[in-house]
Amino acid sequence: MEMMNNKWVSTVASIWIQSISGTPSTFGIYSPVLKSSQGYSQTTLDTVALFKDLGANVGILAGVLYASTAYRRSFFGGPKVAIFAGAVQCFAGYFLIWLTVAGVIYRPPVAVVCLFLFLAGHAMPFFNTADVVTAVHNFRDYSGTAVGIMKGFLGLSAAMLIQLYRTIFPGNPASFLLMVSLLSTINPLLLMWFVKIYDTNAGDEKRHLNNFSWVVVVVSAYLVVVIVLENVITVQLLAHILIVIVLLLLLASPLWIALRAQQNISSEKIHEREDDLDYQRLSDQIEQDTESINRPSELEGHFNLFQAMRTVNFWLLFLATACALGSGLATLNNLTQIGEALSYTPLETTTLISLWSIWNSLGRFGGGYVSDYILHTKGWARPLFMAGSLAIMSVGHLVIASGMPGCLYAGSILVGICYGSQLSLMPTIASELFGVVNMGTIFNTITIAGPLGSYILSVRVVGYIYDKETSGEDNTCLGVHCFMLSFLIMAAVTFLGSLFAVGLSMRTRSYYERVICRRFLQTRTQQGSQI
Repeated sequence: MEMMNNKWVSTVASIWIQSISGTPSTFGIYSPVLKSSQGYSQTTLDTVALFKDLGANVGILAGVLYASTAYRRSFFGGPKVAIFAGAVQCFAGYFLIWLTVAGVIYRPPVAVVCLFLFLAGHAMPFFNTADVVTAVHNFRDYSGTAVGIMKGFLGLSAAMLIQLYRTIFPGNPASFLLMVSLLSTINPLLLMWFVKIYDTNAGDEKRHLNNFSWVVVVVSAYLVVVIVLENVITVQLLAHILIVIVLLLLLASPLWIALRAQQNISSEKIHEREDDLDYQRLSDQIEQDTESINRPSELEGHFNLFQAMRTVNFWLLFLATACALGSGLATLNNLTQIGEALSYTPLETTTLISLWSIWNSLGRFGGGYVSDYILHTKGWARPLFMAGSLAIMSVGHLVIASGMPGCLYAGSILVGICYGSQLSLMPTIASELFGVVNMGTIFNTITIAGPLGSYILSVRVVGYIYDKETSGEDNTCLGVHCFMLSFLIMAAVTFLGSLFAVGLSMRTRSYYERVICRRFLQTRTQQGSQI
């Protein structure tokens, strides 16, 4: 029983839930049929997509539900409550969208379709909160790596779902919606019983987390090879089936890693660690250090949401996130239409969506892993990485705006990786600045910046400019001019976001040096004394 009731199996269950939870990123698969079946303009399509983004990024309720039940050991407590709530919403949202596209619900009002998409998207924060926050609780000293792993598999989920779609329902986006409504509901309901918080610490957690990280890299590389081959040669059904079987075997490998980790750790001395007491001891040590500079009071202890919102650091993180996620979502939501404007084939645009999922995943994983490594070895403040990725993201928008051959592939790589890195950096930074007790509520509140930025950039900028450039009755636009100005604007926005992140880095540099890095040193000292 112990082999199936530990933090490693919890991690595997979370990985498998994350692997099918990134359904909002598959919007480009069914957006053309949604647009044609409902007779939408591009602005209307971007409006309903906004509600999908709003649902996917407004996770305050998920955070509150998780915080209120996380430590309950009863049937109605723990992370499984959040996962169950997400599964119910996922089924309701995607099943209703399928009925709409299939014509069973004939052309409902735009507001009703917005509600369907909101429900479908709103499932993801419940899955994500349960998996990410549980991982941070279970691996406090390597929270960046843990978040990166969870976010990495979430980022890969769209590409994996598209492979299933191409195998089972090729060229039938309506059936894809039905598949998602069932798969993304049944899978979490089966796995939610294993996702739990374990207040234990082991000496060599980093090595086992690195093994999970390698799975992210291998699955990403495998999907890139598969996607490239699908664009070079005609892949028959039997080959598609083989591709999916290998993919499932790769996804099964984390269970083997978990079982080995538990076998190794069961022979080591494991000690209990109470999070609140650890933080209190750390605070007492800092107060007694009269030679160091007094850190700002807004960085002490565990914050609730309202306490966090009264700090400058919260709003700097919020604004930087708005610039990053807003421009990233605007790019993703319009990827199909950008491809059409630049004369890409339907296969190429589908490929772009799959590749975006992979770049997004690598960014999520890399943002957490690399920032963890540099923070542990160099002591650099984590917001510095946010600033750097936002600056690179700005370059990616400029590349897409150029309209040169291959610009959409090259630009989407830069934008996708940097967008993904924000999704792992922001929750980790929030946990370090404001504590883990209310982490789910705080980082889900900051995530609201995504749809707010997406509304401005996707609806008011991209959709508006696209419709102004549209000619004819088919609501389509062809040529570089359809999106050039939009991406120049987004390049300026992400550069502004990098300045916000620089400001946050300067404000928190001393805190990271004297609090976060000291905690790592204290943990290593304790582990060394046990050997």
